[in-house]
Amino acid sequence: MNLPNKLSTLRILMVPVIIILLFLNNFVGDLSALILFIIAALTDKYDGYYARKYDMITALGKILDPLADKLLIYGVLIAFVQLGKITAWPVIIIIARGLAVTGLRVVAADQGSVIAASIWGKVKTTIQIITVIALIIDPLIINLPYALIMTLVWAAVLITIYSGYKYFAGAEVDYS
Repeated sequence: MNLPNKLSTLRILMVPVIIILLFLNNFVGDLSALILFIIAALTDKYDGYYARKYDMITALGKILDPLADKLLIYGVLIAFVQLGKITAWPVIIIIARGLAVTGLRVVAADQGSVIAASIWGKVKTTIQIITVIALIIDPLIINLPYALIMTLVWAAVLITIYSGYKYFAGAEVDYS
């Protein structure tokens, strides 16, 4: 297994640890979850970087990387719902968009086309990561204003929807 795939696998393995730490619901748990989440988010950056730079793109990596991304964000967001930090609606919308775009990519691949990541997908991921970090640090590490948290959550939702729209609008796929 090459380095990029090891980084993606590490990200997947970190998800349950981050969630367990969040459920401790104390300063040490949240701080530890924050550190691990940031490390996991950085592995997302570096797995792609190394795969492209050193020509280590593999079929396994094409599956592992997006799977690891989704498990990290979705897992932590679902934990926040269970912890009562956010309602389920934004999480449902974010997950639904992810499933829809994944379905679109499967249909495109079946038709011999590849839908590459777009700048809006990267913006979406960045906003989602910032939102998760804010949710982790509030309130046990830093008490953030509720309005700021909700603005981040719904900004993440809106950008998630928009990036999904851009994928569907730009896809050259036969839906029949």
